[in-house]
Amino acid sequence: MSIGYAFPDKLVEVEWLAENLNALSPDIRIVESNEDVLLYDTGHIPGAVHIDWRKDLQDQLIRDYISPEKFAQLCSRNGITADTTCIFYGDKSNWWACYALWAFELFGHTKAKILNGGRDKWIKLGLPLTKEKPSYEKTFYPVPPQRRDSEIRVFYEDVLSFLKTKGPLIDVRSPGEYSGELLHMPEYPQEGVLRGGHIPGAKSVPWKTAVKEDSTFKSFADLREIYEKEAGLDPEKETIVYCRIGERSSHSWFVLKYLLGHKKVKNYDGSWTEWGNKVAAPIER
Repeated sequence: MSIGYAFPDKLVEVEWLAENLNALSPDIRIVESNEDVLLYDTGHIPGAVHIDWRKDLQDQLIRDYISPEKFAQLCSRNGITADTTCIFYGDKSNWWACYALWAFELFGHTKAKILNGGRDKWIKLGLPLTKEKPSYEKTFYPVPPQRRDSEIRVFYEDVLSFLKTKGPLIDVRSPGEYSGELLHMPEYPQEGVLRGGHIPGAKSVPWKTAVKEDSTFKSFADLREIYEKEAGLDPEKETIVYCRIGERSSHSWFVLKYLLGHKKVKNYDGSWTEWGNKVAAPIER
């Protein structure tokens, strides 16, 4: 269960949602976001809307997120208001659900939670799925004045400056990617880079070390052992996490910020597809 975490209210247990599914407040919206964008159509939690991480959250021309205006439109057509609590869930131990949550928080929508165990646990418990797509009335969602880039996100130049401080960098990719043996994961050839390795000084803490076999998060004590004792992270100091395109690191960002209570964790979403292709970027192997 979620007891013991720094912010236990950022998690919703599958069992609770199943018991209360038919009596949810109108101010709650269940949001499914998967790596496999076609998965939602094969069956989803009743009442859940689908947010496509690639089509809905990312600009289709520039490598960046959508504008504040388009974010407001996205929320409006999914029946989400500024006061709606969004419960995100998805495949692969909520890796992409955490990415969607991070993107929502980038626009200031912090009323966002993760369904602990996600799609994997929901299906394993034999809980109901439907192919019926819900229909919600359009809402008014105010255009966010700006994105919170400086609060929870860093860019290439920020990381380069951070290296001079010898602050902690966490590489959440697989050991093969970290060592430079893999230029790209076999299942993601589109995310290839020209150089393999890792950002100088970065420690390897693969994102999946934070979850159990049933896709739920490990206990507070276990997470503290992994990130604070073994990786040496200080909850009071700034930490930067990165992966390949920023999605796996969003998962680790959520763990550090909300489960362990680290105050200054930021996500470098340019990650290795930017760093490994950047002319003159320093690389370590």
